[in-house]
Amino acid sequence: MRILISAAAALAAAMALVGCEDAASSDQTSVQPKSAVSVPQGSGFDFYVLALSWSPSYCASYGDRANTQQCEADEPFGFVVHGLWPQFARGYPTACPTDRSLSVPRTLSDSMLDIMPSTGLVRHEWREHGTCSGLSQDDYFAVTRLAFETIEIPQDGEMRRDGQTVDPDNVEEAFLAANPGLPRDAIAVTCGRHYLRDVRICLSRDLSGYVACPKVDASACRRSGAVMPAIR
Repeated sequence: MRILISAAAALAAAMALVGCEDAASSDQTSVQPKSAVSVPQGSGFDFYVLALSWSPSYCASYGDRANTQQCEADEPFGFVVHGLWPQFARGYPTACPTDRSLSVPRTLSDSMLDIMPSTGLVRHEWREHGTCSGLSQDDYFAVTRLAFETIEIPQDGEMRRDGQTVDPDNVEEAFLAANPGLPRDAIAVTCGRHYLRDVRICLSRDLSGYVACPKVDASACRRSGAVMPAIR
């Protein structure tokens, strides 16, 4: 009898554990990786926000104050990496205390310029966000690139622009269509200064899944139209 009770208790405990695991993973949807590259594991936060900035919006909104390295490049940019931000379910860490150098070697910053087209931006993102990732500089920027490569960027025409203006909802729909499995509560399209600014996508620390992020989603643009300048 004792054996039967123990077995039943063990089964109940196992079922409870499975239930807990299901609940913990219910807000994550898997990502189809584009490669089998191992992802360095960050620590000290819950998930990442990959922020993709529409470069022409940045250049137009800042005008003469915009970074010339980005805005006067021979090859004009579309969506670029604004940053990969460690995030908590509520809030986010910034400029974390670290024993690692705050200075990014030029060789490393140069290696990121195809997707983060400003040396100053690369350095800023390391100081403000990379230091909170629990990763070395090399690993943080490697994960940043992998996160960027995980997301399929829709074609310009798929966002159904009306001249220089776009409905932010159309941009979100284009990203959802280009990335099957991406849930609506794991993406936010943001605006600033009447311009379409960022597309923010929430990813697990190992980049294997999208993560529901209602606090990030709450920052989405509520305008019916935003300026989205064409790539020059």
